[in-house]
Amino acid sequence: MLNENLILQLQTTLSLLFFSYITKPSILILSTSKTTLSHLTLYDHKIKRPKKIQTKTMEACSFFFFGLLLLLASGSSLANAEVHRHEFVVQETPVKRLCKTHSTITVNGQLPGPTLEVNNGDTLMVKVVNRAQYNLTIHWHGVRQLRTAWADGPEFITQCPIKPGGSYTYRFTIEGQEGTLWWHAHSSWLRATVYGALIIHPRKGEPYPFPKPARETPIVLGEWWDANPIDVVRQATITGAAPNVSDAFTINGQPGDLYRCSSQDTTIVHVNAGQTHLLRVINAALNQQLFFSVANHHLTVVGADASYLKPFTTSVIMLGPGQTTDVLITGNQLPARYYMAARAYASAQGAPFDNTTTTAILEYSTAPCPAKGIKINPPLPLLPAYNDTATATAFSSSLRSSRKVEVPTVIDENLFITVGLGLNNCPAGASPQNCQGPNGTRFTASMNNVSFKFPANYSLLQAHHQGIPGVFTTDFPANPPVQFDYTGNVPRSLWQPATGTKVYKLNYGARVQVVLQGTSIVTAENHPIHLHGYDFYIIAEGFGNFNPQRDTAKFNLIDPPMRNTASVPVNGWSVIRFVADNPGVWIMHCHLDVHITWGLAMVFIVENGITELEALEEPPPDLPICW
Repeated sequence: MLNENLILQLQTTLSLLFFSYITKPSILILSTSKTTLSHLTLYDHKIKRPKKIQTKTMEACSFFFFGLLLLLASGSSLANAEVHRHEFVVQETPVKRLCKTHSTITVNGQLPGPTLEVNNGDTLMVKVVNRAQYNLTIHWHGVRQLRTAWADGPEFITQCPIKPGGSYTYRFTIEGQEGTLWWHAHSSWLRATVYGALIIHPRKGEPYPFPKPARETPIVLGEWWDANPIDVVRQATITGAAPNVSDAFTINGQPGDLYRCSSQDTTIVHVNAGQTHLLRVINAALNQQLFFSVANHHLTVVGADASYLKPFTTSVIMLGPGQTTDVLITGNQLPARYYMAARAYASAQGAPFDNTTTTAILEYSTAPCPAKGIKINPPLPLLPAYNDTATATAFSSSLRSSRKVEVPTVIDENLFITVGLGLNNCPAGASPQNCQGPNGTRFTASMNNVSFKFPANYSLLQAHHQGIPGVFTTDFPANPPVQFDYTGNVPRSLWQPATGTKVYKLNYGARVQVVLQGTSIVTAENHPIHLHGYDFYIIAEGFGNFNPQRDTAKFNLIDPPMRNTASVPVNGWSVIRFVADNPGVWIMHCHLDVHITWGLAMVFIVENGITELEALEEPPPDLPICW
């Protein structure tokens, strides 16, 4: 793994440096009045006074001490790090929801699937055995996958799918991340039921940056169809229309009291009076942003997407699909039962959505039992209106990193990418049954007017690593081919995008800025854009068309939040920055699965750097083959 390779290389390098160094008649002294390696002074034994230090000598000395410190730190980390081995058996399981039993694809028979708990620095080895009837991959959402892109999971991007009857072991190390992430299927719509929490605790012996809570509970928000989700998306693909919306939302797999046949299994979260509880909230819904709140209680936000935040208090949070938010809640109300609830933030005007509300119960351990035969309903939280963009914006604009962060200020690659829907004209000779979108069209979606087409015979990472021609082209545009009023009345000539498997290449170490600009084609809406293999800083967001002369004044280069999924505001824009320090092939896509189905995605290829530790690892021997 990476840490072991790093230590081996450091040991070799430091030994050579130390041997070279001790053979010279000089000693290295760290001035007691300075605290950085840049203030080291080299003294000559013979003349007893400082001498001028050559740059290479200084660099070697600095590297020696820096490397020694890093070696000690890494050795200590490795001593505490663990390897966690799991087996995920993906299979059909009878699951009853909303009065009906469906043969549902689950992991180890659970919905949600198993919660994985690790410490920062630990390694995960998860063998996935596919006993379902569908091709399958698993994505570890938000994990950096440093040099281990083969374990990232998106189908036909970093691997070919695991065929029915096959297996694949995902191997990766959690490095420098703490908080709440999650895992899910990344094949078709299997993630409707194949998902679970991934909790990353601090390294052993290290504290949280806030008082340790008495309890922790994952709150996994999901979406449920009273049908087979694969059939739902297949039907939409055939007709070209929008797929049916879900029939319920869920909390930890259960719809809750407000749905039929659901009260008996409603999720209950226990809390003690006076104690603080950490809720790790995950939006695993397939196609819907969600508001979440707890009746009569305030939520103190302390983290998002496995990154700590400056704490702030709110009564409601909003999460796009793929996003996580860590909140502290204190048992400071009368001992009783209180609903926690989630329902849609539906930003697309005129588009159908699931307008139901899922609930769970926050129950105090000392809550009095109701008298026999009397049912007392818990109070419901006051959730925002479905289209309350002001509340969603107020929440996202409150997020700040917990400290000053190193945001790239010199930019090597500056991209402007439009994101939004589109409509394809009905192909010549096609049946009207296959063109049931608006006015006899088929729905599509694109970035910079390119609707992404997934390859079918190779994964992009395999094609890139092996130099296989004809699988992709490297001409994804860094700017929209045509400039227009992105959030105004868009000419119909721009509604139909081109189709292609286009990627954008980045050199290792490139400092990247991406302006994500929403469009009003067909309808404007909030798009949760997820970048694989990276965290990024959201340095600004706003409404209307991004104007570099005006809007750069809004950039937060001090303490912007670090995320892996950015909610691009409805009829608005977000600006993200990151350093391309992870070689591989990384998809950036809308996490509304209906939109990625329609092509709202693009791919970055990040080239290898100079050293072995800046290069993609070789593929594992059990990597699935396509056909």
